[in-house]
Order: sequence, then structure tokens, then C-alpha cells
Amino acid sequence: MEGIPSVTLSSGHSMPVIGMGTVSYPKPEPGALRSAMLDAITVGYRHFDTGALSLYGTEEPLGEAIAESIRCGLVKDRSDLFVSTKLWAADAHHDGVIPALQESLRKLQLEYVDLYLIHWPFGLPKEETKWPIDEEKIVALDYESVWKAMEQCQALGLAKSIGVSNFSCKKLEQLLSAARIPPAVNQVEMNPTWQQKKLMDFCREKGIQITAYTPLGANGMPWGTSRVLESNELKEIAMAKGKSTAQISLRWIHQQGATMVVKSFKKERMEENLDLFNWELSKEEMHEISKIEQCRGIQGEQFISANGAFKSVMELWDGEI
Repeated sequence: MEGIPSVTLSSGHSMPVIGMGTVSYPKPEPGALRSAMLDAITVGYRHFDTGALSLYGTEEPLGEAIAESIRCGLVKDRSDLFVSTKLWAADAHHDGVIPALQESLRKLQLEYVDLYLIHWPFGLPKEETKWPIDEEKIVALDYESVWKAMEQCQALGLAKSIGVSNFSCKKLEQLLSAARIPPAVNQVEMNPTWQQKKLMDFCREKGIQITAYTPLGANGMPWGTSRVLESNELKEIAMAKGKSTAQISLRWIHQQGATMVVKSFKKERMEENLDLFNWELSKEEMHEISKIEQCRGIQGEQFISANGAFKSVMELWDGEI
């Protein structure tokens, strides 16, 4: 993991501060994804983020790329890489967690993942594996039993660290009240146009590492926004520093103390996104970014229904919108 700083999680394990995201829309051909992941390893990425959701469809090609990178000597062995994947809602039941992780490990061709996350704070019936999901079938997450199974994943050595994704402060409080092992990470939407100040403060106090997804707004994705890359404030700072707007956004996240997963399948963009660590934003520049108008990009309307677990967007995010 040379060249990229790491943070130490509450589990005691280290995680590179920047990782390669793998979700893309439309889904790339597996061969193209495998090639992109090999390019990422070549330019220096050692942290890779995937998920079991069919929308991703990336565990198998990522596993193939990892195996190939070891065979051809791009990395010395498995311990040089940090791999995270996610528990999908249809498996978010006490008896579904370990089998789901075992299936992810089979696809990844790995004996363990470095980080296993609950993808969303809700459940679905076990047969509901398709995307988009039927929001009427969303059920409340049984925090205690599901988290106990997540803890078993760590105890069995199937996951070095465990955590969550898309959890509000209130939902984290609920989970922490039932947890023997606290979540090491909360992976959430975060960028200069959705700065998550309340959640950042809460997680810092509780020793939970925030990882930012959509750090550039996920422009081009169905849920994405162009607000980050088209921000006049970020563009002005980028021009003054001789950096790209994307680099300003990523550096801002780094200086907040968050880690991030960023996705580009173009090798030159991969290299640019890693060029963050030999320069910094000034206090004045950070202050200007703090004044950017805020708007959550991922509202989660597709999870809202009169008969499901969440009756409104406010309820899904507990007012953090």
C-alpha cells in the first residue's frame, strides 16, 4: 500500500484512505471491468470496494483481477490488498449473513474480506434479489440479530473489520446499543455539495470511520449529480491551484478526515485521482468550500412506500437531508 496513506480502524486494522469503486451503470462487460481493476492496481490502488447487489455484478471480475495481479507479480500477495464488500438487504437476516459473505468470498476467490458492510439499514424478503427493488417489500432491519451475525463473521476470520453503509446518526445509535463490536466504518454519500457535518462529528466522537462514496457526485449514474464537477467555487479553487475540480473535491474529503472510494475506469483519471497527498487546501479554501449550498444527491425515493419500512425520505434519513 505504498504511496497512499492509511487510517487505523477501531478494529485495529489499517485501510488505505482512497479506494477504487466498482459500481458502474450500465454494467461493463466482466472482461472490461477485470482489465480496469488491473489498471488500477498497476497505477497504485490497493483498496477495492464492491458489493453483492446484482446492480454491481463486480465481485467475480474483481476476484479474477486480484488473482491475476498476484500471479503476475503486480502485488506480492493477498495481504497487499484491502477488499470490501457489502451485505445486500435480502440477506440481512441473522441466518443469511454468514452464507452471503461465504458466497461473496467464493466469487472474489478470497478467504476473507478486509471489510464487510451492511449495505442499507433495511431488510428484504430472502427471495428479493432483483434491482430495482419492490419498495413495498422493504422491512425494518433487526439490528441486534443481524449485527450479531456480522460480529460472527469477524470472529470467524471471514471479515477483518465490519461496518455499515447509509446509516444516519439515529440508526448508528440504535446499532451501537446492540453491538459488542462497534462498526468500524460508515460508508455514505459525501462530497463538497453534501458535506455530512453532523454525521462526521457523530462518527468522529464514536470512533467510526466515515468513507465517502460519490465523492465526485457520481455524474452519469442514475442517482448521480453534476453539482460537484460543475461547482463554480471548486472550479475557481482548481484553477488557482493548477488542479482539476475532481482533485479539489477529493482533497477536501481527505482533509475532513474521511476516506473515500472513487470510480474511474480510465487509467489517466485513476492516476489523477491518486495525486492528492503532496499538496493541500488552505484554511481560506476550506472555508470557501464549507459555504457551498448543500443538497443530498441520493434521496432514496425508491425505498419509500406507504406499506414499507419507510414512509418518507425524512424517515429513511432521520431528518438528515
